[in-house]
Amino acid sequence: MPSVPDLPDVVLWSIPAFVLLTVLEMVSYRVHPEEPDSPVVGYEAKDAATSVTMGLGSLFFDALWKIPIVAIYAVVHELTPLRVPVEWWTLLPMLFAQDFFYYWSHRGHHVIRILWACHVVHHSSRRFNLTTALRQPWTSVTSWPFYLPLVACGVHPAALAFCSSVNLVYQFWIHTERIGRLPRPVEFLFNTPSHHRVHHASQGGYLDRNFGGILIVWDRLFGSFAPETEPCVYGLTKNIDTYNPLRVATHEYVAIAHDLRAARDWRERAGRLFRGPGWQPTATGAARTARPAEGTGGGAGPTGPDPSASAAS
Repeated sequence: MPSVPDLPDVVLWSIPAFVLLTVLEMVSYRVHPEEPDSPVVGYEAKDAATSVTMGLGSLFFDALWKIPIVAIYAVVHELTPLRVPVEWWTLLPMLFAQDFFYYWSHRGHHVIRILWACHVVHHSSRRFNLTTALRQPWTSVTSWPFYLPLVACGVHPAALAFCSSVNLVYQFWIHTERIGRLPRPVEFLFNTPSHHRVHHASQGGYLDRNFGGILIVWDRLFGSFAPETEPCVYGLTKNIDTYNPLRVATHEYVAIAHDLRAARDWRERAGRLFRGPGWQPTATGAARTARPAEGTGGGAGPTGPDPSASAAS
């Protein structure tokens, strides 16, 4: 592949800011604790420790997954005749395009159970604070197919990695209850703490909403947006009640394996893997989609289109 300009490791450079903001948020709960009847739940030591452990583990496993993913991207980039130059004036359009495909990757990881098994890790905390942003899966290899169109269109894999890192860093600060609504133009265009609280909530009206990374306009365009209108209850529709990082990382895969062993035929096995997280076969063998026994994802929620039957976290 042709050489590209050196792009900064934005995640590495952001680590001091992550630590500082997390400490400030912790201090804010000490100085101004929530009221006894407040829905704000703040920090809990074991939960925060589990989130940090999941984040550290994801750094290790992501380094392993990058080897085959980069190899695939490199082959595709070599085969395509298209080339997008990596210049200062192309980075913003590439970031915009990466955010679009992130929306579909994120949505897909909520509506396809085998993908949800990866993403459920991020939703498994019943708290919502800046350490929740660090609660990342150890099996993120499932995201790479969603970005193949960008590489096929000539985007250099290094530029894609840079844009993905910017998207990830942006989403750190929106995992907080200490920031309320922002000015209306910001709330209309960008993903904000208010929008992302809805995404992490487990109430029926909030389920499978607000999949955007940096921009919330994708949710507005594709019918998956919901405003924050009531206090959020975080976690899964069926919480796992464990702080064991290994169980947090693998519990949904274990549940899938159990369901596959109990399946009566190949049609049911396919449904257990590729339908929504709560899909169950009916007594007659016809398929239906129920709300998940595990997790907050699956479909586009009770209103709007259901992409589990047709399309793509």
